[in-house]
Formats: sequence, structure tokens, C-alpha cells
Amino acid sequence: MPDFAIESQQQGRVAGIDEAGRGPLAGPVVAAAVVFLHAPPSALAALIDDSKRLTAGRREAAFAALRQAARDGLLECAVGAASVDEIGRLNILRATHLAMVRAVARLRQVPDLALVDGNRGPALSCQVRCLVGGDGLSLSIAAASILAKVVRDRAMARLDPRWPGYGFARHAGYPTAAHRDALARLGPTPHHRRGFGPVDDLFR
Repeated sequence: MPDFAIESQQQGRVAGIDEAGRGPLAGPVVAAAVVFLHAPPSALAALIDDSKRLTAGRREAAFAALRQAARDGLLECAVGAASVDEIGRLNILRATHLAMVRAVARLRQVPDLALVDGNRGPALSCQVRCLVGGDGLSLSIAAASILAKVVRDRAMARLDPRWPGYGFARHAGYPTAAHRDALARLGPTPHHRRGFGPVDDLFR
């Protein structure tokens, strides 16, 4: 379980940063940044984990609690995204970093340190520390993973009625068997990512 140990050992504002949507064949990549202004209350901390280890219901509950904590002044958070066109133009890694930069830019103040999930971080105007498996180590990163995942899943669900037959609300654009089958039958939508093999194969 993630905890607040890494953040508590630092001085100044520490932002946890994570993304959702590097692996899908469709939709944007979304990043979130979270700065706890105080050590999170135990009740809130108990809700937070790596978003991949939470059920959809638990993610939604944690998301609501984090948003309420932001309204109560316990934390600051922001979300940024990179579009399908930007992913195709930049590649997924650079687009992910762009989404992270945008998320940090939307915080009220620049953090002193950014804890980034993964082994490569974006160029920010503050110190960056990468943590492999960071969403299982740092509460700030885990909180960011939840915000990014819920925001992205909701965006993909909104596409579902506009593009019936693809199942975006079920798989959020990830390359499930059902999604690949829909791609083969229906062809790509404007929300599918060029540069991803299963999509590009349909243009050949």
C-alpha cells in the first residue's frame, strides 16, 4: 500500500504525478498532479491505492473523496491531457509527458519536487524524481493515478453513444478482443490512435 513517507521526508510542495491511457488504441492520454498540503487524514489515506488495484466503485469513491479534500483545502490537484492527434504526432511517451506538464501548469503554484510514476519524467520547472511502481509507494502518486484514470474513463464513456458498436464505455479504448473485433468490422474512428499497430494495419 502507498503511504506518505516519501512526501513527509521532503521540504516544500511535493506533487505526485501519474497518467492513465498509455496503452489504449483510442482516446487521449490523461495525467494528474496532486499536492497534499497536509498529511492526509487516515480515512482519506485508506481509500487511496494504485488505481489499477481498485475496483471501479472504489476508484469512484476515492475520486469523490479527493475532490472533496481539494474543496476543503487539504490538497491541490489538476488534470492535463494530450489528444489523439498529439499522440500521433509526438509518440505516446512524449504526449504523456506533455499531459503531465499541462497538469502541473494548472496547479496554483509550481511544486518544489515532482514525484513521477515510472522511469522517465517530463521536463518541469522543478526537481523531478522518478519512482518505478510509484503508484504503489507514494500516496500523492496513487491519488494522481485515481484522478487520471477516472477522468479518462469518463471521457471514453462519453464517446460510447457517439460511436456505437465499439464498446468504449466497457474497455475505455484498451486493446481487448472485443475492441479489436469492432475495429476489424467497423474500421477506426477519429478517436483511434495512428501509430498503434492494430489501428495502422487497417490503413494499409
